[in-house]
Amino acid sequence: MKSDIFKSIIFLVFACMFQTNSKAQDIHFSQFSETPLLRNPALAGIFSGDLRIQGVFRNQWNSVTVPFQTSSLNAEYKLPVGHGDDFLTIGGAILYDKAGTIGLTSTSVLPVLNYHKSLSEDRNMYLSAGFSAGMVQRRFDASKMTTNSQYNGVGGDATLATGENFSANNFLYFDGSAGLSFNSQIGSNPDDNLYFGVGYHHFNQSAKVSFYNDAAVKIYPKWVYSAGVKTTLNDYAYMTFYADYSTQGAYSEMIGGMLYSLKLDAYPDDPQYIISGGGFLRWNDAFIPVVKMELKPLTFALSYDVNISTLKTSSQSRGGFELSLSYQKFLDRDNSSSNAVRCPRF
Repeated sequence: MKSDIFKSIIFLVFACMFQTNSKAQDIHFSQFSETPLLRNPALAGIFSGDLRIQGVFRNQWNSVTVPFQTSSLNAEYKLPVGHGDDFLTIGGAILYDKAGTIGLTSTSVLPVLNYHKSLSEDRNMYLSAGFSAGMVQRRFDASKMTTNSQYNGVGGDATLATGENFSANNFLYFDGSAGLSFNSQIGSNPDDNLYFGVGYHHFNQSAKVSFYNDAAVKIYPKWVYSAGVKTTLNDYAYMTFYADYSTQGAYSEMIGGMLYSLKLDAYPDDPQYIISGGGFLRWNDAFIPVVKMELKPLTFALSYDVNISTLKTSSQSRGGFELSLSYQKFLDRDNSSSNAVRCPRF
């Protein structure tokens, strides 16, 4: 079974590399595995520990224009339900994105709830159902905007009217997402795990997401299909594969890749120091080398987008970098998931 799962995930990762239409409406991260709540609320809580806090900062297109800056901060707290093997994860994500000369900014605050139902008495095997909903604010700096109506025949003239009919330079709207996921131990080794899931975002399809009075612009719903597998190579090394495929309106995006991890401790059963390296590919957009260092309970990772899209002539193949920081651990409490024989993990 382990061999078949391993081959299936390798196929999925390579399938990521042969898809078209690699752009979508929503923000995204190259270190997508560090933003589980953005992928699917049903991926919350699938980790070894009771508490996880993750932050990611992205700076993109600095070589071409005013850089796009995107940040994510998410937290998850996992606790058992009753006296069985079920668990509940509560948490939330804060997303911040700022782009362009006019500082078009989006800020999201999205609480999340995920229930993990145990499916097996013999191994870690869970079906999870997650839900997330919150508020999003969008705004821009109108004083930094120029339009064709301000062209005076020679150049731009800020004293001329913009010709635009904005109701305001900011607005709020409600947003929500839901999802399902399955995760399980592979074979007899508790360190070998897999997961896959599907998330449905913007299910409310807000009637007005526009700065204009006379427009009813909707956000297209987005489907995100996610998968991952962790497989042990020997006592000191393992590999982890990740892949996401998302569709939104007429657009789609495929990203996938792997990390090779090496335990640096003399006794590898409970490693405290792990170094990982690898890469991801976002088809028709970027190749992304990644280096990661775990100094438990902290994890640091750095990646860089090497642009391979049609913009590479202007960008000189420089896309942008991402830095992530994660804090993950079991808590000193009577009902810690470290005391459970089975718990959602990856």
